[in-house]
Amino acid sequence: MKILICPDSFKDALPAADAARAIAVGAKRAGGDIEARECPLADGGEGSLDALLAATGAERRSADVHDALGRPARADWGWHAASRTAYVELAEASGLQALAPDERTALDSSTYGVGELIREALDSGAEHLLLTLGGSATNDGGAGMLAALGARLRDGEGRDLAPGGAALADLAELDLDGIDPRLAGLRVETAVDVDNPLLGKRGASAVFGPQKGASPDEVGRLDAALARFADVTAATLGADYRDLPGAGAAGGMGFAARAFLDAELRPGIELVMAQAGVEALLTDADLVITGEGQLDGQSLAGKTPVGVARLARRHGVPVVVLAGRLAPGWQAAFDEGVSAAFALADGPMALDEALERCAELLADRSESLVRFWVALAGGRP
Repeated sequence: MKILICPDSFKDALPAADAARAIAVGAKRAGGDIEARECPLADGGEGSLDALLAATGAERRSADVHDALGRPARADWGWHAASRTAYVELAEASGLQALAPDERTALDSSTYGVGELIREALDSGAEHLLLTLGGSATNDGGAGMLAALGARLRDGEGRDLAPGGAALADLAELDLDGIDPRLAGLRVETAVDVDNPLLGKRGASAVFGPQKGASPDEVGRLDAALARFADVTAATLGADYRDLPGAGAAGGMGFAARAFLDAELRPGIELVMAQAGVEALLTDADLVITGEGQLDGQSLAGKTPVGVARLARRHGVPVVVLAGRLAPGWQAAFDEGVSAAFALADGPMALDEALERCAELLADRSESLVRFWVALAGGRP
């Protein structure tokens, strides 16, 4: 029996690679002729770099950058020399989790460090960039990234703007003359896990600004500032991407990636699965086990278990989801190719206990699942 094991991370408990390993351990405990293939995945959010490195065998590199608040930091990125492909995860340089709750300021945080990572990739000879956008601390529309790549953003008096989204309200001139010429030869794919536009009630500021420290008044300021950025960008480039689905990802980084890097925006799970070669792995799999911390109605928007199920359904392979929690609306996953879904807890327990025992619980559920599956097939564990 060949089992393909491809979970996402279990937030605050296990990275995807450790989750896959725990599921494989449980599957093999079931005994019999079990072949478990581990293929950790991600949907473009935090942990995407780790999943891509594990799936592709790319080299992990690190660089000195500036974090979302402009402080010196160290950030990892990936390099696949054979394909001249660089993997850059926004959260490595400009991530929300790197900031303490009282440090989170959507007004002033910047994506400058992401631009520094892209420069590192260009210095290494990258011809293809896969940029993942989840987990950002920023709401600057990618302006910081542009500045790091050589663009100049000036106010009405010719002064360079301060970092952060709020400063974009004063943008008068977008000078792209100094932007790194090597970008012209770089093919960019951007992994997004949302379809929000840049502006408005579903835009970057309104939907994601509050979790990055923005008050209701500040949300309005940021939305107006991004509108100004979009106006100046449209006047400069002759094209307007503010309404593009995914433009609002990572505080507007989706907008900047499309407008200035000519990036293709794609659901993150599709990009990661393509890099990991999941479709080829499905051709001889008898069962797929996937999972993440929570399965709910929002999972259909592009989360890993549903993305895996949609692809596996095309190959006629059943998919079982192991989730830390089954939340309202999770049954909708059945319509997307999920055959069954199970929560991990083996009884009433506090969240801290569930997080601490996550690997153990994954292995136990996996063993029971595989035993049952083999029995249904007429075999014996």
